[in-house]
Amino acid sequence: MSEGGQVRKGGSSQDEVDEVEQTTTETDETAKDLLDDVDELLDEIDDVLEENAEEFVRGYVQKGGQ
Repeated sequence: MSEGGQVRKGGSSQDEVDEVEQTTTETDETAKDLLDDVDELLDEIDDVLEENAEEFVRGYVQKGGQ
């Protein structure tokens, strides 16, 4: 008796290969879309940090100079 799942005899059919290739292509496209979204979000965060950092430094210099 075989343990651990199904046992297949023979090689993969062309339909199975095509399905795997299509799934891989869809996954690659989804990953690229997600990476683009992450890049945009990081750019926004960077912009906010630059603005807030300038304000923080201005406030710190003013308080330190008093």
